[in-house]
Amino acid sequence: MDASFAEEFRTHEVFNQPPPLAGYNLFSSDRALTEAISREGAAWAAEDLARYGAALGDPETLNLGLVANREPPRLHAFDRYGRRSDWVEFHPAYHQLMTFQVAQGIHASPWSDPRPGAHVHRAAGLYMSGQVEAGTSCPISMTYAAIPVLDAAPEHLRAWLPKLHSRQYDPAHRPVAEKAGALIGMGMTEKQGGSDVRANTTRAQPLGRPGPGEPYRIVGHKWFMSAPMCDAFLILAQAPGGLSCFFLPRWTPEGELNALRFQRLKDKLGNRSNASSEVEFEGAVGWLLGEEGRGVPTIIEMVGYTRLDNVVGSAGVQRQALIQAIHHARHRTAFQRKLADQPLMAAVLADMALEVEAATALAFRLARAFDAKADPAEALFARLVTPAAKFWICKRGPILAAEALEVLGGSGYIEDSGMPRLYRELPVYSIWEGSGNVMALDVLRALRREPEALDALAAELAPARGRHGKLDAAIDRLLEAGRSGLPEAALRRFSRDLAVTVQGALLVRHAPAFLAEAFIESRFSEEGGAFGMLPEGVGAPAILERAWTAD
Repeated sequence: MDASFAEEFRTHEVFNQPPPLAGYNLFSSDRALTEAISREGAAWAAEDLARYGAALGDPETLNLGLVANREPPRLHAFDRYGRRSDWVEFHPAYHQLMTFQVAQGIHASPWSDPRPGAHVHRAAGLYMSGQVEAGTSCPISMTYAAIPVLDAAPEHLRAWLPKLHSRQYDPAHRPVAEKAGALIGMGMTEKQGGSDVRANTTRAQPLGRPGPGEPYRIVGHKWFMSAPMCDAFLILAQAPGGLSCFFLPRWTPEGELNALRFQRLKDKLGNRSNASSEVEFEGAVGWLLGEEGRGVPTIIEMVGYTRLDNVVGSAGVQRQALIQAIHHARHRTAFQRKLADQPLMAAVLADMALEVEAATALAFRLARAFDAKADPAEALFARLVTPAAKFWICKRGPILAAEALEVLGGSGYIEDSGMPRLYRELPVYSIWEGSGNVMALDVLRALRREPEALDALAAELAPARGRHGKLDAAIDRLLEAGRSGLPEAALRRFSRDLAVTVQGALLVRHAPAFLAEAFIESRFSEEGGAFGMLPEGVGAPAILERAWTAD
């Protein structure tokens, strides 16, 4: 074709569009994260996390997240001959991402390689991994949380631990003895009960002698059985002695497929690369963990770890939404100026950056508390603050993602931008392991059952006193409310105040003064509402420079 003819019909040139955000290091480009792992006891892990952050930020790895989310899993309940198979097929991209995380040890490293700062190190891996694709976090988190429960089980169940500790991801659908590694899922909730697990109707009868480590026949269902591709599950069922916890493998010790009959996979709002299922137990065999009637106490420790992961995971996905927004605003021009240089947009971005920095600081402070649970004060701090942090940080996530999406304008509303995926992902952190009201009630339960937790909180906040009058007043109000007795209707407000006050205390101690000042002035004022309503005089450029330096 003649060049002049081609030029005549050329419609336009593509310009004023940002380059793809790829080829960056998710660890070294995140000052809040690098400072947190050093401050909270995992400075020894910086080189390892930098290596992992570089691998995650590689364009090919980032594309795996897109593909895994676009190609959801499929249930194969039967084989071609009509026999039950009950296996779940995943796209190879999902398996590659799982290989990354298992090799990094995010499913088990604090237990397989215990050392000071191990939970902080592991949390950093989870925080970064979810920014590529958060759907893989579910089986990783549940395995991490289940290992301490199995570690206290009888010897024949502890025999699973080497496979759970393994750094080899093995997705094969076969007995665990034939596999290089294993993962654990969970099934707690039923149609009629939801979070009220004591309403469960699934029943368990001993096959012989009852008691811990003994086999039971289980009949019933689960409305949500997370990660059905896993090698075993922890479930709750009604034994003769009451609600109890059971270890339920996919395959029996004889090598037969256990009677877990998967009915369908959930068609979820987000978290689409991960499978969540409905299942019926047609006489499946499970082994009792703990005593009969002690199912809820048996899983309490496990739930603490999964709630920590909800906090860490939400903070990580919020971080990804933030940097996508900043990256776009720095490369997009409107009305003769870069978006990031325009005061209204800079205020919105800086406000979101404050939110993410505070979420990150609290998430990793909590991870340190899990590292130090042998210290009674740290255990009490974790017991009280974990549900409050899950309540608030996970509630803020979808709001932040919506604002970040809006920064991209109409392009942010288009699936190819990746922003809708982040927006759909964030609500699940509020729902999993207890919704907002359940978390608020758990804060109250901690105060009533362990009132000394308030003393641990006061000790945590004490070093921040005297640095800002508004923070001092917030600390006084929080502790007074905790001591005076809380009506149920006030629990959400108290849980929010608890989380935000601890965030403020962490920032005044550890973040740059300009950032801590901006957080306290904006979060401890009467104003609220949408992001971007920062007080006059806040140095938005400095906040944004700290938040994202890779551009």
